[in-house]
Amino acid sequence: MSLIDKIQTNAKNNKKKIVLPEPTDPRVLKAAEQLQQNELVHPILLGSSDAIQALAKEHNVSLNGIEIKNPETSDAISDFATQYYELRKHKGMTPEKANEVVRQPLFFAAMMLRNGQAAGAVAGSLSPTADVMRAAIQVVGVAEGMKAVSSSFVMVMPDGREFTFGDCAVIPNPDAEQLASIAISSAKTHQRLVGSEPKVAMLSFSTKGSAKHEDADKVIAATELVKALAPELNVDGELQFDAALVEAIGAKKAPGSPVAGKANVFIFPDLDAGNIGYKITQRLAGAEAIGPVVQGLAKPYNDLSRGCSVEDIVNVACICSVLS
Repeated sequence: MSLIDKIQTNAKNNKKKIVLPEPTDPRVLKAAEQLQQNELVHPILLGSSDAIQALAKEHNVSLNGIEIKNPETSDAISDFATQYYELRKHKGMTPEKANEVVRQPLFFAAMMLRNGQAAGAVAGSLSPTADVMRAAIQVVGVAEGMKAVSSSFVMVMPDGREFTFGDCAVIPNPDAEQLASIAISSAKTHQRLVGSEPKVAMLSFSTKGSAKHEDADKVIAATELVKALAPELNVDGELQFDAALVEAIGAKKAPGSPVAGKANVFIFPDLDAGNIGYKITQRLAGAEAIGPVVQGLAKPYNDLSRGCSVEDIVNVACICSVLS
């Protein structure tokens, strides 16, 4: 069974409500149809029922059994607007503006998560990442104990091995606190999606002091923070990639390390390294890159590429369900 098959099975066994706030995209309607018919999640579409049904009919999509909520006519708008005003009044938000903002599907979906009306949300097929993340961070908020919202990819190798890479899509130059948050979040993502115990390598161009530089010092400081904040985690650093992955090299460069040569979660020191690293692994090694998975939020609100396929939307909705 492939990792995606396992994720879909897990989602099906624990069907959650997942909001899809962009149903003016036919891909989203087709994904909702598949999610409903295969009983993977309970999809909720946001918008005018008449307009959504008309578009579904145009594209030969059945929405039987799928819940549709219209933010413009929802009884929850007044309460959502009050909540959003309280959250953002320190930034100059007014009650009138709050009432406008929460009617926007991305924000209405975030409010549904905040109020326990859904377990997760998936957007981005029609919206820039910045817009999706703005709604998620402002309304859903960062998870307790986390200093950053970040991302990870699960990399499935041709030989079946499964690794988690973070951060590959969100934070350009994390400081030590943010890097520690990325590591803890990525470990949780790995545990929930892959199902194996995370062994976290904090990557650098240095292994255990082999080079002296402030960039390596940042990784060392982040490693100590992870150990303090999540003492149950198997983590070590700073480690070069070969020392983290290859047992013989790990034994030579970092003898006695609980992670060296055995790592399955790799935390890159910055976005340059993470983004380049996952794409090299994908393109040269032929790995399947599952993600990006947005992590560190109080509840899962996942972003899609605007070039996503129907299958991508289905899979990310299932990932949202599993991580909720």
